[in-house]
Amino acid sequence: MFSLRMVSAGAQVHAASSRVTAAPTKFRDVLLLTPQVYSDDRGFFLESYNEQEFAALGIPAHFVQDNHSYSRQNTLRGLHYQVKHEQGKLVRVISGSILDVTVDLRKSSPTFAQWQSIELSGQNRGMLWIPSGFAHGFRVLSEDAHVVYKTTDFYSPTHERTLAWDDAELAIDWQLSGAPTLSAKDSTGTPLQKAELFK
Repeated sequence: MFSLRMVSAGAQVHAASSRVTAAPTKFRDVLLLTPQVYSDDRGFFLESYNEQEFAALGIPAHFVQDNHSYSRQNTLRGLHYQVKHEQGKLVRVISGSILDVTVDLRKSSPTFAQWQSIELSGQNRGMLWIPSGFAHGFRVLSEDAHVVYKTTDFYSPTHERTLAWDDAELAIDWQLSGAPTLSAKDSTGTPLQKAELFK
């Protein structure tokens, strides 16, 4: 349906603070964030999260959990979401690159059942803010990748749901050249027509 490799440098900036800018994506509430990077001959420094800065961008999220995922090339994780204990996520890649995919599962949304993909990498240092109401997943493009993400609610196995990554109705372009590496859970995800959705 929709694939966004990167928001171009000329894209309209949604909002800006002194340390991070937010660019729009296909989904009004999903933002691609770019932190200011301070570099010199020693390396670089950036702020990956600052509560005041994010609030200034219209993201008044309170994060309660940090996760770190390591995956090898062509691993596909997702599409995950939680019901009742809904999670907003702030996703970034610290090493390697991924194709990050979000699917709008909000029945009242004008973009319901649509998807977008964005390449996040340790090189471009982009961060994706994904509020609740979306399913989320990614495929590793590089040899391996370290993905870290903050969540606004704790992981709840009872309330976790997995949307089928290969749902025919969604027809997500994962840019595959062969079969992806999947967990048992991700290989048996629920099709959209039978999935538990958000209002």
